[in-house]
Amino acid sequence: MRTRVAVAGASGYAGGELLRLLAGHPHLEVVAATAHENAGERVGDVHPGVRSLADLTLGSTSPDALAEAELVFLALPHGLSGVFARTLPESVKVVDLGADHRLTDADAYRKYYGGTHPGAWTYGLPELPGQRARIAASTRVASTGCYAVATILALAPLVAAGLVERDDVVVVAASGTSGAGRTAKLNLLASEVMGDVTPYKVGAHQHVPEILQATGATSLALTPLLAPMPRGILATVTARPAGNGDARAALVEAYADEPFVHVLPDGQQPHTAATCGSNSAHLQLTTDTSSGRVIVTSAIDNLGKGAAGQAVQNANLMLGLPETAGLSADGIAP
Repeated sequence: MRTRVAVAGASGYAGGELLRLLAGHPHLEVVAATAHENAGERVGDVHPGVRSLADLTLGSTSPDALAEAELVFLALPHGLSGVFARTLPESVKVVDLGADHRLTDADAYRKYYGGTHPGAWTYGLPELPGQRARIAASTRVASTGCYAVATILALAPLVAAGLVERDDVVVVAASGTSGAGRTAKLNLLASEVMGDVTPYKVGAHQHVPEILQATGATSLALTPLLAPMPRGILATVTARPAGNGDARAALVEAYADEPFVHVLPDGQQPHTAATCGSNSAHLQLTTDTSSGRVIVTSAIDNLGKGAAGQAVQNANLMLGLPETAGLSADGIAP
């Protein structure tokens, strides 16, 4: 018998990717999907690519609409999932793709998101030391932010091993336009995006406190860039070296047994296209010839490992299923 699951906020890009992954999952059955403006429409009309769930009608986002589910995915806008989660029974497991429950520091939440802190849940990044068991034992899990997972995977093992300084980390990361959501915005029109790369939220991106919390770094400057592509993130993470250890060997060792995190062979750099449609992260580490800084490049699909894929990975652990069920390590490029 398959576990009954539902998606709240299924009309967005992350919600659509969730439906695509869940439709092919061998152990999960989608019993409900909800939306706001698209409530009453067929999944096939909102997400034409999700053919196997095309005739499922999107309901309005209410506890009653999700009553049959044993696990609910929340793909709601930031600030809404915390309120809605409190209406769900404790017996229902929940994976939140939003930011409401990621941070343990209420002051950091107010500073970067505003409003009242809804409280922290188990952080949903299985590759962090000890986190896999915590996720498996939890009924409420907060999945990672997209820029956060690309950066944390690159940085956390090096900080933990004392191989880079905690107080001088610089990240420049480019994301595809789907990371900004599906709402129509002038700056996301094709005519505005094509042939252009634009920085945004410079000096105050909301994923910074999440990255600091998960890695143990104490200072981090993140410059996000909007890139002319629909999906993917490429992050360049640099830090001053500390100690005499082999940083690349530490990165390789940290992920040697991980099914979705791959340190590439020497000389091979990550490509966003290579991770497209997958739950993989591709990493490479080099040392800058001039400055001596450690450079880790990291590529993910922002809708995969950065959102829906990560959420399914967490759900698998929470339900006692094989962690890789319904997920692929292989991209679909070109």
